[in-house]
Amino acid sequence: MPVTPSGATVPGITHSVMSVNGTQLHYVSAGAEGTPVVLVHGFPETWWVFHKLIPLLSPTHRVFAVDLRGFGDSATAGPAHDSSIAAADVSEFIRTLGVGPVHLSGQDVAGATTYRVAATHPELVKSLTGIETGLPGFGVEMLGDVTHGGAWHLGVLAAPGIADMLLRGREHAFLADYAIPTMNGTPDAFTSEDIAELVRTYQRLAAWAGATGLYRSLLSEGEQIKELATRKLDLPVLAVGGSSGDFTPNTFAQVAADVTSVRLDGIGHFVAMEAPERLAETLLAFYTKVDQS
Repeated sequence: MPVTPSGATVPGITHSVMSVNGTQLHYVSAGAEGTPVVLVHGFPETWWVFHKLIPLLSPTHRVFAVDLRGFGDSATAGPAHDSSIAAADVSEFIRTLGVGPVHLSGQDVAGATTYRVAATHPELVKSLTGIETGLPGFGVEMLGDVTHGGAWHLGVLAAPGIADMLLRGREHAFLADYAIPTMNGTPDAFTSEDIAELVRTYQRLAAWAGATGLYRSLLSEGEQIKELATRKLDLPVLAVGGSSGDFTPNTFAQVAADVTSVRLDGIGHFVAMEAPERLAETLLAFYTKVDQS
């Protein structure tokens, strides 16, 4: 159902809300033809991190970018939220779109969510792209190990209630002064307007619950993901690395049989914001190859 945008928007896209899996997901769409693409954000993100990428893909593809449960303008998440719930949301979202199998893309902490969709509902997925992401059980847990250079905020976000206690009222400072500059490698990638749009959504009541559920999953669901990976994905996978180097490609090489690896040097973690043209070129070449096979 189309809706009036609650925050920032760009020309040529439509904002909508869909009821799926007992929740409401906000998403944007653009493009009228071509194979469908579904983009799934990470943290500290919403659909907005794709606002530069969508116009580059939509001339040749139908593009959908969704706010996960607990993020952006989608409904907030409950205390039991995890990547399996998020994956069920995304699976039903794709099925309800009714556009056929999609080129599914997940970045950052959405890696396990989108991998679960591809592993459990391959009929919904034409290809899977992982951008600057990893999987529990395959090394991503080390990102939370502060004794070996991991980030302290993973533990804060994974602990129920702690993000609300420490970050409520400090959303702008956390995003603008810590989270974004720490992971961003391109000084002009985020404008003050971009940061304001992200801050707007993280200022909602219970706005950290989505991130808490996904980071708790990241640190606890390794055995579940390894069990899923006992059968490798047989659909085409694109693994895109930025500041993490070969981590994303090496991860997906362990769980999929057909992996194309691309490393975009000279940027940080926020690939779609920092290098939208290079990412679009990479994605479009991959989509063309898959569509023609």
